[in-house]
Formats: sequence, C-alpha cells, structure tokens
Amino acid sequence: MRLAATLAFAGVVVSLLAGLFHADSANANDHAATFAEYARSGIWTAVHLGQFAGMGLLVAGLLVLIVVLKPPDGALAWTARSAAVAAVAALVLYAALQAVDGVALKHAVDAWAAAAEPEKAGRFATAEGIRWLEWGMRSYQSFVLGAALVLTGAVIAGTGRVSRPPGYLMVLSGLAYLAQGWIIGAVGFSSANAIPTLAGIVLVLVWSVWLLAVAWSGKSRAPAGEREA
Repeated sequence: MRLAATLAFAGVVVSLLAGLFHADSANANDHAATFAEYARSGIWTAVHLGQFAGMGLLVAGLLVLIVVLKPPDGALAWTARSAAVAAVAALVLYAALQAVDGVALKHAVDAWAAAAEPEKAGRFATAEGIRWLEWGMRSYQSFVLGAALVLTGAVIAGTGRVSRPPGYLMVLSGLAYLAQGWIIGAVGFSSANAIPTLAGIVLVLVWSVWLLAVAWSGKSRAPAGEREA
C-alpha cells in the first residue's frame, strides 16, 4: 500500500512540477499566439517528457493499488481488471499524446516561425493540423484515464481495505477527466474546460495525499470478507 500511494503521489508531484514550466500564457485556442509562444520555448520537449514521467508514476501507483486491494471474486474483481486495462491504455495514449504535442508540434511551430513569408501559411496549416490531432488524442486519453480513476475508486470503496473517502474522491476526479475529454473533443482548449481541469487537478492531489497519509499511518484494513484492523 505504501508503494502504491508513494508512486501515485510522486506522479502527481512530478506532473505538477513539469506543468509549472509549460508555456501557456496565451489563449490555447489562439493558435497564432500559442504557436509563437511554443516556438520560443527552449524546454518544450523536456517539459512534456516530465509530464509523461509523472503520468507513468501515477499509473504505476494505480496498478500496484489494484493488486494490493485484492478484490474478491465477482463484480469487484472484474471492475479491478477493467481499471487495470484502462490505466495501461491511458498511459499508452499519453505516450502518443506527448509525442504529438511535445515533439511533432514543436518541430512544426519551429518550422512555421522560421519560414519565409510565402511559406508561412502552409507551415501554419501543418502545425494546426497537428494541434487538432492533439485535441483528439487528449480527448480520448482523458476519457480512458477518467474511466480508470472511476473504476479504481469504485474498487477502493467496494473492498473497504483502506479509508473509503479517497475512493469517492478518485471517482469524482475521474468524472472531471471524462468532462475534460468531452469538452476538448468538442471545442479544444477553450475556457469551458477551466472548471473540469481545475477540479481534476485538485481532486487528484487531495486523494493522492489522503492515500499517502493512510498508507504510511498503517490504517489499511483487511479486504472485505476478512478481519478488519
């Protein structure tokens, strides 16, 4: 349990720290402004590699947690298996997303910024196409990650091996990611996504800290059907 909680919390911290260096002062849906900002960033690819490392740690924490919870056979066991599959799929999609955003888009905006005026329109169209591909990949990654969080939270609440409130908060954070997936797929990185994004960040931070405190305080309990501490 301590390993699971530590990995998940470390993933949240690494993601947040990497995000602090992400160039995002311009309106993300104003492509001319954001592309110019991205082209000026000298650490763009490194930032996205850091975000991928954070997601990897978070998913590793979820997978260890699912194993540790030892759900009994039946619906909870299938829920746990589904959560594990969704978590792995979320990491795979995130790797592809960061390759598109952190590598392909960076090269595209750099080429646009350096192009002679006659070539700029074509270069901009290429970068914008990659941006739309990013929308699609982020949308589906948010859907799958949200599903993984909802399912894992349900397993926490169902087994009762640890305090149930973190499981409830995990479910809420998953719903926030599902909302993000829908909004990004429909309108991109618009202001409409501000509340779900903030809710997702805050909820993930809260449940990860809560799980960490429970794990290191030794307050985990036996799985459902066995003795409780």
